Amino acid sequence: MVLGYLFAVALLGLLSLWPKLAPRPHPVQVETWVEVSFQPPAPEPVSLNQASLEELMELPGVGPVLAQRIVEGRPYTRVEDLLRVKGIGPKTLERLRPYVRP
Repeated sequence: MVLGYLFAVALLGLLSLWPKLAPRPHPVQVETWVEVSFQPPAPEPVSLNQASLEELMELPGVGPVLAQRIVEGRPYTRVEDLLRVKGIGPKTLERLRPYVRP
């Protein structure tokens, strides 16, 4: 008799937990939030004729050697004059164009 009672209590407990142990599949709504991409404003263009080595090295794709070559090739009347500098080609010039001015 006691064993039957314990079995009934265990069965009722299992039946009450059944929805949590084996939930029925149901459709799920997924919301995606668009992440705001922040682009910092472009820096003020650097003067090729007045910039220091450190300022030139901060430009994208310009290392210490290239910055030294840019300084040695001064004065510049146009940005296109950078093509005279060894190590600067058309692709590098287009990448630097927004960051420099004569």
